[in-house]
Amino acid sequence: MITTIDIPFDFGQIVYLKTDIDQNPYMVHGIRLCADGGILIGLIQGTKSSEHYIIEISPEKDTVLRTV
Repeated sequence: MITTIDIPFDFGQIVYLKTDIDQNPYMVHGIRLCADGGILIGLIQGTKSSEHYIIEISPEKDTVLRTV
């Protein structure tokens, strides 16, 4: 069986976390498919690596959040 999954980000793309007040840039470096059907996107910033759901990630910086 072949399954196609559409991910809205490219490897190497710079993205931002919607909840990050500093709006630091992260680079997409991986994708993890979970047995329960979840999809986690691997992000890296310097030596810090983390996984996040697609709804937590934005391709654009939130300048309003940063000024709060």
